[in-house]
Amino acid sequence: MDRFNLSRWAIRHPALVGFLIALLFVAGAAQFLALGRNEDPGFTLKEMIVSARWDGASPAQMQAQIADPVERTLRGIDHLDYLQTYCLEGACVITVELKDAAPPGEVKDVWQQVRRKLTDIAPALPSGASLAASEDNADVYGYVFALTGADNARLVQLAEQARDAMLRVPGAGKAEIIGELPQRLFVDVDPRRLASMGLSAGRLAQALAQRQAIGPAGGVRAAMQTPVRLDGEVDEVRDLEGASIPTSAGVVRLGDVATVARGYADPPEAVVRHDGRSAVILAVSMRPGADGLGFGEAIRAAADQVRRTLPAGAHLTQIEDQSANIREAVNTFLVKFFCALTVVLVVAFVTLGWRTGIVVALSVPLTLAIVALYMGVAGIGLERISLGALILSLGLLVDDAIISVEAMVVQMEQGVDRHEAAAYAWTHTAFPMLTGTLITVVGFLPVGLAQSTTSEYAGGIFWVTGSALLVSWIVAVVFTPFLGVKLLPDMARSHGHDAGPSRLYRQLRTAIDWALDRAWLVVGITITLLAAGLLGATLVRQQFFPYSDRPEVMVDLAMRPGSSIEATAAAAKRLERLLHGDPRIRSMDSFVGRGAPRFYLPYGPALPNSATATVMLVTRDLAARDALIEKLEHMPGIPGASLHVRRLSLGPSLGSPVQYRVTGKDPARLRAIAERIAAVLRGIPATTAVQINWGIAAPVARYRIDPARAAALGVDRAQVASDLAATLSGAPGGAVLRGTKQIGIIVRGRAEDRHDLGGLIDMPVSTPHGMVPLGEVATLSPATEQPIVWTRNAARTMTVQADMIGDVQASEIVDAAAPRIDAIRAALPPGYGVEDGGDGELSADANRAIYHLLPVTIGIMLVLLMIQLQSLSRTLLVLATAPLGVIGAVTALLLTGAPFGFVALLGLIALAGMIMRNTIILVDQVEAHRAEGMAVRAAVTEATVGRARPVVLTALAAVLAFIPLCFNIFWGPMAIVMIGGLIGATILTLVALPAFYLLLFGREDAAKETAHD
Repeated sequence: MDRFNLSRWAIRHPALVGFLIALLFVAGAAQFLALGRNEDPGFTLKEMIVSARWDGASPAQMQAQIADPVERTLRGIDHLDYLQTYCLEGACVITVELKDAAPPGEVKDVWQQVRRKLTDIAPALPSGASLAASEDNADVYGYVFALTGADNARLVQLAEQARDAMLRVPGAGKAEIIGELPQRLFVDVDPRRLASMGLSAGRLAQALAQRQAIGPAGGVRAAMQTPVRLDGEVDEVRDLEGASIPTSAGVVRLGDVATVARGYADPPEAVVRHDGRSAVILAVSMRPGADGLGFGEAIRAAADQVRRTLPAGAHLTQIEDQSANIREAVNTFLVKFFCALTVVLVVAFVTLGWRTGIVVALSVPLTLAIVALYMGVAGIGLERISLGALILSLGLLVDDAIISVEAMVVQMEQGVDRHEAAAYAWTHTAFPMLTGTLITVVGFLPVGLAQSTTSEYAGGIFWVTGSALLVSWIVAVVFTPFLGVKLLPDMARSHGHDAGPSRLYRQLRTAIDWALDRAWLVVGITITLLAAGLLGATLVRQQFFPYSDRPEVMVDLAMRPGSSIEATAAAAKRLERLLHGDPRIRSMDSFVGRGAPRFYLPYGPALPNSATATVMLVTRDLAARDALIEKLEHMPGIPGASLHVRRLSLGPSLGSPVQYRVTGKDPARLRAIAERIAAVLRGIPATTAVQINWGIAAPVARYRIDPARAAALGVDRAQVASDLAATLSGAPGGAVLRGTKQIGIIVRGRAEDRHDLGGLIDMPVSTPHGMVPLGEVATLSPATEQPIVWTRNAARTMTVQADMIGDVQASEIVDAAAPRIDAIRAALPPGYGVEDGGDGELSADANRAIYHLLPVTIGIMLVLLMIQLQSLSRTLLVLATAPLGVIGAVTALLLTGAPFGFVALLGLIALAGMIMRNTIILVDQVEAHRAEGMAVRAAVTEATVGRARPVVLTALAAVLAFIPLCFNIFWGPMAIVMIGGLIGATILTLVALPAFYLLLFGREDAAKETAHD
């Protein structure tokens, strides 16, 4: 260690070190300004949506014939957590959810597995069934525009033009158009009149499809190949009306037996409105790694260009601008960052003096400049996590600089040459500081390396804070001694500390002597306080991630499962009318039959369902948001609909924070259990939006075909189903090709026939012997069936969901409901169960990933401590001080009422590392004094007094630096934990730790004296 002294090397090469300082300052500042800006760090969404269609199948048939085989096939994929499925009439949606611990780099390979397995199973599915898989729901479309002021076809055309313009913007990723209503040419027929001509709607559709078919007609070969084309396909309503149709009565003109009209898909798959007007939505995503602020400015410029080309009456309105949120978040954090930086520098100047303070002050921006270079290389931009981690680092990185400068000052006050005093930083403090720094970094290790989505989101805390701490050590042993030699005053001529500090030192020495005289009492009080802190932790409110500070209010509207999209749209319109004109709302967008685009990474869009809608309300500010939520909570209900009003969350979340999953076989019994759980939740005053995701059994018109009669008429079940489907839902009759669009021709019954359930019995169906009424071959058997069927890992699952109002946490609702929920669980029949879901489940998964790494973390800390201290007993002493931060942390949380969540847990773990850091350096100093021949008590006293100033100063700098974070929604609980923990731990380090050390090692002096005697 004496052979090579890095601090001495630095002061012997002043030109090079000075040049490096200047270069690092300039390069770091340039890199900091060039870092990408974003609102939140990205994380991998481990979810894929597999959708299936089989027209005409009931939910039970979809479950048995489609969902079950697909689920059995997909259960073998890597990292699978669960498969959640819901089946509707003719449709099924399977959510493939991977384990939270699935490595992000392997997720794409897993999705390829899913696609291969779906390809393999497709031939075994029933005829007419189709499968599709998509993980595009993980894309974040942070720039959302609404087009209004024309019919849907024209709006789609304008949206496509706008999409092409915006995709040319550098940094643009994907673009999605939402709300397109496919155009159709409808041929409405009277099935009875067609029957009189020997035709059915299905056969008419086949005739039109053949007329529209495009096939090769060959070509004439001469000097050049001349293709042969066959014209005659219809292109407009007039052409279709004039089409000749062969019947048993001769050729007839289609317009004479049917009504032809242009329209849109009926029913539509989704309906979109903006501020109460029909709209088409254009959503644009940004490529990963792009600068959000620059991209936002460019996309707004592109939107302005598009507006100049819009026809009269058409409007392009920007609903979501992620760059505005990025700008606000980054600017807010930069203000807090520079406030914290100023506080740290002021502490250095006031407590250390002007010239000594300059040395510490210069070390802070120099460290941050090097960290900025690391962030640029590592691809870490400025966002919520990295900026918070930088602020967090400010309170920690001055520690090494203060220790290094303090060591120089003490040596110079003792008359040592400034060059030798600078070299002293390497020989006596560098390695204890390094061990303490590494232990603090290791304290953040669980969040950086834990295999979970939550840790992937918040992992920047480890990488940014860890790099800052390591760089601060390098600065403290290389650049700080160099700066000290240049800037520190000549301490040899000073007269020591002035009266104020001397008096404080005398008071501190008196307090230490008092604690050492009553060591057992101090130890007992410390252990009692720790026990009280652990007990008090049970009183702290629990939280996973807090609500976002964004202005959106999401209103999820749910109709009775199986409801038509028209009924859902009518309910959404009623809600729009109730909110129309509210000055707190900047924009209002309704997405009926589907969710809003993922405009914000933690927001999970609703899955396609004709019975649900999402109304996105963008308010003018946070006060308006909270007031609007209160209005919605007390607003009269929408008949037939239930509303779930929610704010967005920071970090991974589910739609409903409180969930209970009821599993079993019998839907009736599942509902009875779910209703009991729902009643428990409704009885808790702070609970709102209590819902059950299954509907009640709905009526179905079931026709039973008479096999004998059908055989006599030569008709089969498939033909009957085809004729009914053609009349009621429509049969495809080909398509008109126009540009990139296909306008489908749909042959269907008249509106009065499609909507008349009682007239079905007289509906004609085709047989080899002519057309006969349906009643000739089938009888009506009224029945009921579940309109929607949910399963989870192949088990029927009914989920009870709820949210909270006010400042209540999900854990408080769960705790309040626990006794009665446990009683329900205890009374369940065999084969039925109740599982906890929601935020509690997510929090448990995230914490489990953290706790899984705690043994590794503790193991690394033990190794570092043993390397430094070379003593198992002293290592265990240092390790035993780690939980002392709980005392102040719990006290601070209880006094402020702040909740303890995932981020606060990280703060508590990091706090343990910071406490051990101070303990290591103090114990190392004690050992140094003992090596000089001091008795244990004298060594403890002198080491504590000597270390008091850097311990107090670093704690003061950290506490003051954390104060700006206290008022942040995301970082507030962590800052409060660290402020309270540091204050308590600093006092205990200076008072309780000496008592612990004396009790453990004071006998060594007595043993030596006895041996000497």
